[in-house]
Amino acid sequence: MKKNKIIYWTATILMLLSGVSTAPMYFTNPMFIESFHHLGFPDYFRIELGVFKIIGAIVLLLPMIPAKFKEWSYVGFAIAFISAFIAHSVVDSFPASIFPLIPLAFLVVSYIYFHKNLATK
Repeated sequence: MKKNKIIYWTATILMLLSGVSTAPMYFTNPMFIESFHHLGFPDYFRIELGVFKIIGAIVLLLPMIPAKFKEWSYVGFAIAFISAFIAHSVVDSFPASIFPLIPLAFLVVSYIYFHKNLATK
């Protein structure tokens, strides 16, 4: 049981560091703003994505949040990472699109061990 919790928290933290830590920069960093314009996304989408990534991170980190909300957070992150992969694949080259798959892999591990931890409660 302790091993499962360690794997869960390690995967969750790595996912948040690799895929969500940049969310606050979506609001003010010119490089991120230009990146969204380069991909063809409007400004409101960049702000919406940043807000929802921050909310999703809080939901996953706080243990008192019910599992049902955590499930939706996992779904939202999966959609965001898969969509980022597709957008970068279409607009940029394939090697540039690999980065969103890294947090997606951590997300999958986190999700699997989230359910393993729920089963042992």
